[in-house]
Amino acid sequence: MIRNHSWLLAASVSLLSVVAQAAELKTTVVAKGIDNPSGLALQGSTGNFFVAARSGVHRLVLGEKPALTLEIGGFNSDIYGKGPKYNIGPLGVAMQFDNFLVVADGGNPDEKEVVLYIEVGVAPPKTPWTPKDAIKTIGPIKAGKDSAKGEGNYYGVALNNDALFVTCNGDDTKGWIARAKFDSDGNPGELTPFIATKVATGVDAPVGITFSKDGKELVVSQMGEMNVANDSLLTTYDPTTGKLIKSLKTGLHDIAGLAFSPKTGKLYVVDFAWIKTSEGGLFELTVDGDKVTAKKVLSLDKPTSLAFGKDGKLYITEFGTSEDEKKPAGKVIRVDADL
Repeated sequence: MIRNHSWLLAASVSLLSVVAQAAELKTTVVAKGIDNPSGLALQGSTGNFFVAARSGVHRLVLGEKPALTLEIGGFNSDIYGKGPKYNIGPLGVAMQFDNFLVVADGGNPDEKEVVLYIEVGVAPPKTPWTPKDAIKTIGPIKAGKDSAKGEGNYYGVALNNDALFVTCNGDDTKGWIARAKFDSDGNPGELTPFIATKVATGVDAPVGITFSKDGKELVVSQMGEMNVANDSLLTTYDPTTGKLIKSLKTGLHDIAGLAFSPKTGKLYVVDFAWIKTSEGGLFELTVDGDKVTAKKVLSLDKPTSLAFGKDGKLYITEFGTSEDEKKPAGKVIRVDADL
């Protein structure tokens, strides 16, 4: 039984428009050799991170000598993309109550994907868990009147007191955000299509998702078409009704993740920049009325997610580029500056 809600909600959304360049920040590689990492979730009690990657979900224990161990293995793998294509497995992770890891899978065909609840401790298991060890499985969303192909490639996960929300990339004509409502004990119910983001905005691919500081709005990045430049949107929705509140052009290519600084409230996003990866990186967003500057503060090689750690530092996953397919180039890096 899952009980006793406790959530960390992020700061309010900013508008974006103009892209500027700033001096790059210093970083430290804290884990490398990861096969296409795409999601980060902080375990607050330990300061550990869980890292979703093609190879499974890993636990990253920080310290003088950071250690990366496989927490959950046995996932299937799929191929995703237009033009360059990449092997993917579980794509997104989030924590519920510090001991339930929510895993959004991406390694199966559409309409067979699920979201898993795995109970985790404060240390790695002696033997990695597998999807069969899930205490709860929600989904799949099968093909039907709402989704012509069924849903899949679940990516971003966000939770509040009422429900779990996950971004989907199955039926591209709809661009669903799915929702599973919690019962009075905090158990998630059926996973169902909730917000048809492409119908609302005209742009594909909801990917990153979080909450505003007051918890009143879902904040979502629409990645847009991979082969179209500068079409990413930043959008906000009412999490109860699903009504679109704002849809804002960003001037960025493919926003894959977003996070708000717990110290300053500033919004940071990572741009995968599928069409021109040299333009990807970490961007700080500054608002002046309806004009927003997206200031590039760090160049990155195909970044995919970001999250602030217990130490207050920002951590980022990136696919990287490998000359040898047998040697994954994925990393987790720490931004050493205070953001």
